[in-house]
Amino acid sequence: MRTPFLSFTALAILCAILSACGMPRSGGDIGEGPRSELPQDFGNLYKQNCAGCHGAAGEGGGSIPLADPIYQALVDDGTLRQVISKGRAGSHMPPFAQSAGGTLSDSQIDTLIQGMRQQWAKPVNLGVKIPSYKAQNPGDQKHGGQVYAQFCASCHGGPGEKPGKAGAVTARSFLQLIDDQSLRTLVIIGRPEFNAPDWRGDVPGRPMTDQEITDVVAWLSNNRLQPTSAKNRQGGF
Repeated sequence: MRTPFLSFTALAILCAILSACGMPRSGGDIGEGPRSELPQDFGNLYKQNCAGCHGAAGEGGGSIPLADPIYQALVDDGTLRQVISKGRAGSHMPPFAQSAGGTLSDSQIDTLIQGMRQQWAKPVNLGVKIPSYKAQNPGDQKHGGQVYAQFCASCHGGPGEKPGKAGAVTARSFLQLIDDQSLRTLVIIGRPEFNAPDWRGDVPGRPMTDQEITDVVAWLSNNRLQPTSAKNRQGGF
């Protein structure tokens, strides 16, 4: 979970700005004419609807890198379709399907998914099974704190310490801007464009287990809900 010199707080705020300025919101308009005139090809659909947060070539920036082969291996077509169509509550991902108040038809969403797969999905030999996209079991918050100390604190700072070089991901200002699924996805895929390792690289030779990822997300989520004074009494951020 290392992101040298740039905190995830800054990334989340950047994504919020880009989402507000460069992406259509629910029921919105991208200023390219009526819906019937919206493009049908992947390149223009992606440029007008996705590039603002995910990068011109899917390299990431304000939000996750869609072109990352690990991300493409993590999500299936059904998940991509649901997220694009309906957005995700608690995040800055808006719905794009016309049926949900967006601007895109079902066929245009299919074009986006097919284009992502054709351009960015590559065989990856990870040497270990990739964790599940969604948590399979409830998270153990107490154990999640121990997982954070082992895998994350060296770059993000531990309880009672100043934020690390990669920023304080336990800060409420960050956690209020990101939902649990986005946290899980970040832990799994990392942020390769910022040299942040995926779930295999925080401790050499010791990838995080699926349950450890679930537990650390539960612990971070609990930090989101606690008032600052309560966290301070418990030695958190």
